[in-house]
Amino acid sequence: MSLSIADIRKDYTLKTLSEETVAGDPVSQFGTWFGEALEARVIEPNAMHLATLDRHQHPNARIVLLKSFDPDGFTFFTNYLSEKGNELTRYPFASLTFFWPELERQVRIQGEVKRISEADSDVYFQSRPRASQIGAWVSNQSSVIGSRQELEEKQQLIEAQFEGREVPRPPHWGGFRLTPDRVEFWQGGAGRLHDRILYTQTESAGEWRISRLSP
Repeated sequence: MSLSIADIRKDYTLKTLSEETVAGDPVSQFGTWFGEALEARVIEPNAMHLATLDRHQHPNARIVLLKSFDPDGFTFFTNYLSEKGNELTRYPFASLTFFWPELERQVRIQGEVKRISEADSDVYFQSRPRASQIGAWVSNQSSVIGSRQELEEKQQLIEAQFEGREVPRPPHWGGFRLTPDRVEFWQGGAGRLHDRILYTQTESAGEWRISRLSP
């Protein structure tokens, strides 16, 4: 007998979350939770759902990888000429969502997006494995190609071009940083009475309002 999708459910009972005990700012709270995700050996804890607006102002989303975070925001890298790169350039606001099912947690982050400096993009690019550096030159990300063979032949050409020397960062490839103005921490609760703690930025720079949302 097959299981109905409507019958798939899980009760959340691991932890609770209180506005009295969270950090005073969302980046510090995120750092605490991210550390716990690492300790719990969550699979790809830096994987995040990035939602943008396409040219018709319709939502468009995909999974990307967070590469750093600090009080200035959350940084990830991509081809600036890709679908998401063009969308972020056209409408420089986005939403990030992290889901860590092993901890029954998710984090939702919204804010403005800007490119990071070329120097910072260079530093990260040089830390990547060489195969990934080559891949950044090979892929015209999001464009239509004729076959897998076409991609592999271009890879061989790029590998030959840079044989025996450092691979430079392509000018069309680099980082974006999302500076948050709204961050929600969600901890699953029994009977669907989840804990939802919301940080919203106040008019005073660097200060945050902390609220509890109904589940």
